[in-house]
Parts: sequence; C-alpha cells; structure tokens
Amino acid sequence: MESEYKKAKERYLDRLSESVTAPRRYSTVSDLPIKECYFPDDIEGKDYLSDIGFPGEYPFTRGIHTNGYRGKIWTMRQFAGFGTPEDTNRRFKYLLSKGQTGLSVAFDLPTLMGWDADAEMSRGEVGICGVSVSSLLDMEILFKDIPLDKVSTSMTINSPAAMIFAFYLAVAKKQGLNLASLSGTLQNDILKEYIAQKEFIFPPRPSMRIIVDMIEYCKNETPKWNPISISGYHIREAGSTAVQELAFTLADGFAYIEACLERGMDIDSFAPRLSFFFNSHLDFFEEIAKFRAARRIYARRMKEVYKAKNPRSWWLRFHSQTAGCTLTAQQPENNIVRTAYQALAAVLGGTQSLHTNSMDETLALPSEKAVKIALRTQQMLAFETGVINTVDPLGGSYFIEKLTDEMEEGAEKIFSEIDALGGVIPAIEAGYFQKEIANSAYRYQLQLESKEKIIVGVNEYVDPDENIDIPILRISPEVEIEQKKRLAELRNSRNQKEVENALENIANAAKDGKNLMPPLIDAAEKYVTLGEMVAELKKYFGTYTDAPVF
Repeated sequence: MESEYKKAKERYLDRLSESVTAPRRYSTVSDLPIKECYFPDDIEGKDYLSDIGFPGEYPFTRGIHTNGYRGKIWTMRQFAGFGTPEDTNRRFKYLLSKGQTGLSVAFDLPTLMGWDADAEMSRGEVGICGVSVSSLLDMEILFKDIPLDKVSTSMTINSPAAMIFAFYLAVAKKQGLNLASLSGTLQNDILKEYIAQKEFIFPPRPSMRIIVDMIEYCKNETPKWNPISISGYHIREAGSTAVQELAFTLADGFAYIEACLERGMDIDSFAPRLSFFFNSHLDFFEEIAKFRAARRIYARRMKEVYKAKNPRSWWLRFHSQTAGCTLTAQQPENNIVRTAYQALAAVLGGTQSLHTNSMDETLALPSEKAVKIALRTQQMLAFETGVINTVDPLGGSYFIEKLTDEMEEGAEKIFSEIDALGGVIPAIEAGYFQKEIANSAYRYQLQLESKEKIIVGVNEYVDPDENIDIPILRISPEVEIEQKKRLAELRNSRNQKEVENALENIANAAKDGKNLMPPLIDAAEKYVTLGEMVAELKKYFGTYTDAPVF
C-alpha cells in the first residue's frame, strides 16, 4: 500500500510540475510559504493521541470541550461604549434585546489613561472612542436596570483596570449581589500595552504587582470572574505576524503565571480563571492553525512546566475579535464580508467568545444598524451554516495539521529568543517586541505597495468614483460638558473627609505591599474618582515613558 501511495504521489507531482501556475505570491498573510498541496507524509511521525488527541482531552488541539458547540454556542459579544453612561446604557439594552448574550464595554481614551473627564488631558476626548467613566456614579448609570448577576460583562481596560473593577464591584454590592455570583472578564493585560497599544501609566514592575493583587483578590472573592484576558489582539493590530501574536501573547501569559507563583499562589487556585484574547485575521487557515497551536502549547506548558494538576488549568480559553486593522474606509460594505470570514475562522478554531466588527468602524464608532449586522453575522454563522454540528471539522486535514505544527515550531523559537533576553519585562525594556512588530508591519506594507498582497478596494479593484453613503455615529461636544457637570456636582456632594481617608488607605497599601483591591473598592464606594486613585498610586509607583524604536 505504501509503495502504491509513493508511485501515485510521484505521478501527481509530475503532473503538478507541468501545470501552469499564475505568477503570484503563495503565502499566508504573515508570509509563511504555502506548498501547492499537502499529503499524509507532511504529518508523518505524528502521534495522534499525544499531538492531536480527541476534543476535550489533553493536549486540547481539537478544542477544550468534548462536544464543541453542541453543548454551548460561543458567547456573542459586541463591543459597545460611547458618549455618556446613559448613551451606552441604552446601547446595552438595545443589544440585549437583539439577542446578544454578553456585554463588552469600550471606554474612552481619558478613562483608559486614568484621567477624569474634567482633567486638562481629557479635553476633546471625552466619550469619543468609548464611554466616559470617572466615578462610581458613572458606573451606576452605565449598568442601570441591568442585573449584574444575569449577564457576563467584559471590560476592555488595562492600566486603570483595578479602579474600574472596583467601581463595578461597588455597583454589584449596591444591587445587593453576592460578589461570587458575578461572571465576566477584565482585559487587564498591561504587558501588551508596553509591547503594542501603549496605553500604560505605571512602570512594568509595579503594574505587574497590581495585576497579581487582582488575580489574588478574584481567586478569593469572585471565583467566576476572569481577572485577566491576556491579549494578542492589539499585538496583531500593531502589525505582528500570526506566529508573533501567538508567541508574544503566550509569553505574556506565562509571565503573569510566574508572577503569581512568586507570590506563593498555588497554580490550580488561579489558572482555571485565566483567559486569552486573540485576533481573528483574514488568512483563514493560518488563523485556525494559530488557535489550535495555542491550545496545545499552553496545555503542555501548564502540565509539564508549571505542574498544574487540575485539567481545567490546562485549558486555554479564549475570546476572539475580528481584525479591525483589515477594515477599510474604501468600499466599507466589503467589511461585512471580511468580518464574516474572520468570524468563521474563529469558530472553526474553537473560540469560546466572539466579537464581530462593524462595517463602519474604520470611519467612526459603530452605528446601530452596523452593529446589528455584525451581531446577525454571528447568529447566521451559528444557526444557518452548520458549523456547530461537529467538533473541529478541519482536524486531521494534512494542511491544517502541518500548519498547526509550523505555528508551534515558530512560537517555540520566539520563546527561546525572549528567554535569552531574560524574560518578557527585560525584553520589553530592550525594545525586542516593538522592533519585531515594526519589522513585520514594514514587510507587509512593502508587499501591499508592490501588490504581492491584495486588499480589495484599496490597492486593487478600486472605485475612484466611490461615494460612501452609510450612517455615521457622531459624538456631540455636549457629552464632555455633561460629564464635567456631573463630576463637579459629585465633588461638591460627597464627604471629603471620607475621600481623604480612602486615598490615604490606598497609599498605605501601596507602600506596605498589601493587596490593593480592598482599599480601591472602599474608595469607589466613597465616590473617589478614577483620576484621584490613579494620582495617588503615581506618587508611589511613578509613571512610565516608552523608549522609541525605529
């Protein structure tokens, strides 16, 4: 039988060599070369049980759940946040009424940077790229009439995540809820901020201390909450390749795990609540292979290196979002199609949660119509395409399995480079990640300019007479005025002595090495603002300035 296969393959390769091949670059978006065809011997020597396995079994290459989406369809989230808390509260209710199954909060730039709405640095940015939240009062309005024990809430916040989480927990307490009933996720991934997104406040080492405090607090008080979502999304958006996104993200995750272990925490006490966040880009098969490789690498490291005993600690659970960097201002309706393909890749890759971008996001925050189309894309994917009927339908494909192996091999090489620099934080300080991403982005741009890679409507199939006619959401300047007025009234009405005592408790906890979450929650309940809490910690931790990389 083997000799028959070899003869047949040789005949095929002879015919293939005589075929006329169109002169274009046959590689993934990340420029990984792709062969004409893949065969059984491309995965020769693989051990099915140890390398691929069954769904829901170690090493989880085929997914973490035994029956895939037959048991539970992925959580459908749409990123929502703009203007005042009242504006976003209305959008939340709209999305829930249309069948969304989880909330995902986008905050404006001042909030992301730890500035109150009335700060000088906030001028002109309040409510523009997300919702403005400066205090517990804003958070109360944001979740008005939304019972927090009935929804899963994801919050995209990093540097001031501890303070925003404190506001959220204070709202839950005001609703009379047991904190243990809350479910959701904080992004809270500061390492990728230094690597890619650049929305940092404190230096890396004190920032890591704050995150370990939060993981420790959640382990004890909010066991259903994911205290961190280690994010490759923004690394990819900054211009990395798929392999770089995979490796850099997992390296960050391992750095957080090691920091928690140094604190003295047992691996199985916190690892089951760690989650990840990946970009689902346009190269369909490359993305699926990336997700499969991520699960396998993570499971092996958790079991063999960190000695986790609980199988749930071996699970890489991840949220995915379609690639914002692939959306185009030109021919924006094309973005609906791009998003659908990217969503399908995420689902075939085994995501637990999915956000689909709206067609207008490269022009403005999503309009109601655009966000409904994005949500309907997920619903059609789940209920009309048949992709939920079987687990990992592409598992066993010669191409997919070979590509998965190549992803893993590439990631392991990058791990070695990071280790040689002394770990993630020394690598950040050396500019390693930033240089690697910049080089990858530059190579891709050159390929676009030479048309080795095509973006429909941008460098090919261009419509020079295009007239963009889609509704655009515009944020009124009144938002900033309203938020400043609310903040002024809050400062005048609260108990100033309680505010001062709460800030002193935060300072003492920072100096004494105590867990920061209890004093932050207490401060939130006293209506201490986000900016005031951040300013207090800046006195002790300082601020960080990124070294430029060219």
